[in-house]
Amino acid sequence: MKTLQNQTATPESVWAMFQETGRLFKEMREQQKESYKQQRESYEQQKEIRAEIDRIIENITKKQEETDRLIKETNKTINGISESNGKFAEEYFSNSFENGQQTFFGEKFDEIRRNLKTGLNEEIKDEYDIVLINGKFVGIIEVKYKGRLDDIPQIEKKANTFRVNYPKYQNHRIYLAMAAMVFNKRLEDECIQKGIAIVKQVGDTVVINDKHLRAF
Repeated sequence: MKTLQNQTATPESVWAMFQETGRLFKEMREQQKESYKQQRESYEQQKEIRAEIDRIIENITKKQEETDRLIKETNKTINGISESNGKFAEEYFSNSFENGQQTFFGEKFDEIRRNLKTGLNEEIKDEYDIVLINGKFVGIIEVKYKGRLDDIPQIEKKANTFRVNYPKYQNHRIYLAMAAMVFNKRLEDECIQKGIAIVKQVGDTVVINDKHLRAF
């Protein structure tokens, strides 16, 4: 077994040791340089990834803003069309009654009132599109461009709110009707079952189905 005491340093061995040490330092520097290079590349990649993510988020935000704008414009257009259709339907059916072209359950009315809005209390606050009045009867006609089933409970409620909002008609018999440019069979059947008159356009004529009508 060799020991340090048995080894004798020579110029050649010392030179060899320096050379080996230099080689090791050189390898370490190369490794450090490679490590720094990889770190820089990783950092650059992360920057590119973050920049791409920022671009994607920016594009998504812009698209979302544009989508929101288009939705608002579309809703505005739809609401405008719905409001326009509703006003057209009200005008059409109101003119029909005012011109005496139609009678309601065989009764002649002395007064026709349109677009009544009344009631401060939310429980009795209501609107009445067309109201026909004489000494004994009140006809309340709810006008829709396109009638729907969920309109019926709102119509039924109007008999009670009208009596509260207009107490001088408490002893009048109140009849209800739905007038619409567009009806479907299911809606008509439900109105008949509930005792609500059906007022609709058929060609150029307004047709009233009030044979099943009941007083509220």
